[in-house]
Amino acid sequence: MVVRNHSTITEFILLGLSSNPHIQVIFFVLFLGVYLLTLWGNVMMIMVIRIDCHLHTPMYFFLSHLSFLDICLTTTIVPKMLENLLSKTKSVSLEDCLAQSFFVFSAVGIEAFVLSAMAYDRYAAICCPLIYNQVMSKELCRGLIWGSWGLGFLDAFINILMASKLEFCEAHILPHFSCELPSLFSLSCSDISSNFAVLICSAIVHASGTLFLIFFSYAHIISTILSITSATGRSKAFSTCSSHLIAVSFFYGSALLRYFMPALNPPLELIFALQYSVITPLVNPLIYSLKNKEVKEALKNVSRKIHFVFNSR
Repeated sequence: MVVRNHSTITEFILLGLSSNPHIQVIFFVLFLGVYLLTLWGNVMMIMVIRIDCHLHTPMYFFLSHLSFLDICLTTTIVPKMLENLLSKTKSVSLEDCLAQSFFVFSAVGIEAFVLSAMAYDRYAAICCPLIYNQVMSKELCRGLIWGSWGLGFLDAFINILMASKLEFCEAHILPHFSCELPSLFSLSCSDISSNFAVLICSAIVHASGTLFLIFFSYAHIISTILSITSATGRSKAFSTCSSHLIAVSFFYGSALLRYFMPALNPPLELIFALQYSVITPLVNPLIYSLKNKEVKEALKNVSRKIHFVFNSR
């Protein structure tokens, strides 16, 4: 075996979305606006759910955690992306890169669990309405959330621990706007077969488990809805699930392609990564507020209270 002399890479260069300075400025303004709107929308969603007692139900309990996860995910990615858009060096240390990969992987994994818990909640509400409160007890809801966080962090920890043992020798340019495991693997000069196998296995187990619960829930939900004789009843039942289905489609469609197909060409890779890490956290509050009468009414009530407080000063 021929041993090559090489220096170990301790930092990477993130190429980002464009090398054109004028386009970088446009992207900075665009994604700064997207980030601020994402924070505002998800913080408002959490506040409304906490303030309005009518929203103290399992469905909105999970939704508040989904909004918090969206804040975590976009905050892990967008600030660094904005910094690199205006920076000349565009560098990130290996430790920071691994840390960002850990938090992105964790947030994505936890969000998948929360979305599946929300699907089970809709199943209980539509298919078991008479015993809904017993099925979706506070203890079960808390257990599902704590389990989601625990399993998400454990999955991420195992993958990042293995990635931390990789060596990076020559290639140090990431054609991406953030650090994620599929991109890091392509730069390593170590044998990544075990890392890749663990990533795929964890993604398959993670995705199959959460998707099974979602498919199981909606198979029973659709069967129950079709058995409802009233057209109004069917429409009302479907409307309670449509927001969740849209959110699931946005998230799983892009995240699965990103992690199951690490060899995607760079433009597609960037598009899918942007969709689940930047666009989905932005549109989730819109999906749930625009299509949900209870949330819209709660937003109006909170707006009236805020307006009254400012006018009474």
